[in-house]
Amino acid sequence: MNNLQFEIILYVSDQSRSAKFYSAILRKGPSLDVPGMTEFMLTDKVRLGLMPNSGIVKILKDKTPHPAKGNGIPRCELYVISDNPHDDLMNAVNNGAIVVSEVGYRDWGDYVGYVADPDGHIIAFAKSAT
Repeated sequence: MNNLQFEIILYVSDQSRSAKFYSAILRKGPSLDVPGMTEFMLTDKVRLGLMPNSGIVKILKDKTPHPAKGNGIPRCELYVISDNPHDDLMNAVNNGAIVVSEVGYRDWGDYVGYVADPDGHIIAFAKSAT
């Protein structure tokens, strides 16, 4: 199992806008940015991909609802462990995110704040209690 690599792909309405947003919050440029896919290397085994809704529709066809129908409906989140969740949350807001929940201590002990990216994907910035 050590050889597994992961790519988390978010479907987005505007690839260029999302690439700029994630470049700003990750504080790094993409490792790949071509029509139809932008990727960021998060670790040597984990990448974050941004694929336009129009691209995934070509693959999914009519087997699922169009991704644009789900914008703003949270079904997953990116949980980002951070040294300074408040600063990272504010950086995201300054780059177009909307605050969902201010940074604070949660029942599980982490210090966490939540935002929604321009497509409504939820991003948590957290300082782990452990």
